[in-house]
Amino acid sequence: MNQDSKVSVLFVCMGNICRSPTAEGVFRRLVVEEGLAHRVEIDSAGTHDYHIGKPPDRRAQAAAAGRGYDLSPLRGRQVTQRDFSEFDYVLAMDRDNLANLQRLCPSEQRHKLRLFLSFSERFKDQEVPDPYYGGAQGFDLVLDMVENAARGLLQAIRTGV
Repeated sequence: MNQDSKVSVLFVCMGNICRSPTAEGVFRRLVVEEGLAHRVEIDSAGTHDYHIGKPPDRRAQAAAAGRGYDLSPLRGRQVTQRDFSEFDYVLAMDRDNLANLQRLCPSEQRHKLRLFLSFSERFKDQEVPDPYYGGAQGFDLVLDMVENAARGLLQAIRTGV
């Protein structure tokens, strides 16, 4: 990333109320702390339309708040065709959502699609599990994974990977 370049990142899960808004909130704070907020655009979306306009799951918000992240302003939305041209990174939380994105994405934009945890040192080649049907510990694990991958993503952006 050179001095003037801008980068855009879209985090994607199924409903956009647990994993992807958590990733958006964590990465947003990291980018702000690193003084790069003016150069990195961040958003999240879901591959399905279940929760359009809804806030993140209350359990995701509570777990995030416990680590100092505020997810309350975020609202669910569904991935659109425009996202594939507008974002530099379109990062899926799991292989099912990656497959959904691959079906939707024009072939000339597919190089932007990756699993988010491909940027993690600790959880590489894994999926961020959907905590929706589990207990609070699932949301904490999601945060552990997302925090680790967010640092790797920022490093990749800085080095132009």
